[in-house]
Amino acid sequence: MGGWLAALSGSLIAGGVVLFVYGLQRTPLRPAGPSRGWRLPGWVRDTPPARLWGGLVALLVGVLVAASTGWVVAVLVLPAAVWGLPLLLVRSEAGLRIGRLDGIAEWTRNLAGVLTVGQGLEQALQASVRSTPEAILPEVTRLVTRLRARWSTDAALRAFADDLNDVTGDLVVAALILGARRRGDGLARVLTGLSESVAADVLARRQIEAEREKPRATARLITLISAGALGVLALTGQFLAPFASPFGQIVLTGLLALYAAGLVWLKSMSATPTPPRFITTRVQAAR
Repeated sequence: MGGWLAALSGSLIAGGVVLFVYGLQRTPLRPAGPSRGWRLPGWVRDTPPARLWGGLVALLVGVLVAASTGWVVAVLVLPAAVWGLPLLLVRSEAGLRIGRLDGIAEWTRNLAGVLTVGQGLEQALQASVRSTPEAILPEVTRLVTRLRARWSTDAALRAFADDLNDVTGDLVVAALILGARRRGDGLARVLTGLSESVAADVLARRQIEAEREKPRATARLITLISAGALGVLALTGQFLAPFASPFGQIVLTGLLALYAAGLVWLKSMSATPTPPRFITTRVQAAR
């Protein structure tokens, strides 16, 4: 009976910690409107189903382990490992951003080629959909849809910059906005130069990301070896016996927390800061 009470207490503590952290997050105030019923929190909806169900199963397993062995720390460690390790050890989002930059460079180069043959900017933008890379095809499609819906070229391009949400995209959009206003003959040359600059940036970022992937791969290997060793030692021998006491479990939790802090530090060191954008959408009553 005591084991079940300890397990229940541990699970309640874990749930309280999760709710406390979630409550500290700042959420923007929403205007009052008609009630739509109860909805799941945003962080739950944004979590992949596999990780969400994996965390719940790990919590259940942790409760069972705590009830059968007295290791209450399992209620905290197992869900935290299943939930947090994929976030800390998987590949960073830099690869996705690099792919989008590569798509912007290719689309800009193709657009410059279409402008060279004498088409107008709006017609060239609509014709560029056929050769747009998959990485930015949804954004370019929305741009063309807005132009066909009689949006002004300036407003459609600014909305396109918001869809790309990237400072490099702002550079390309700024050149297109200037070209739409002045209707000069040098836009194709400007876009060609921009595409070459973005392509060089993509190459440099890929080389940097390849170097950053090496410590992440090492961290994944060390974590897998450490987790496997702890699992084997927990099932065989008396190596972890000193940690079975309440004080020992507190010490073990602290050591694991330090290891997790090291992984968080490693991920923060490899994170690429996002440069601020300089194009904003101007609200217009008539488009």
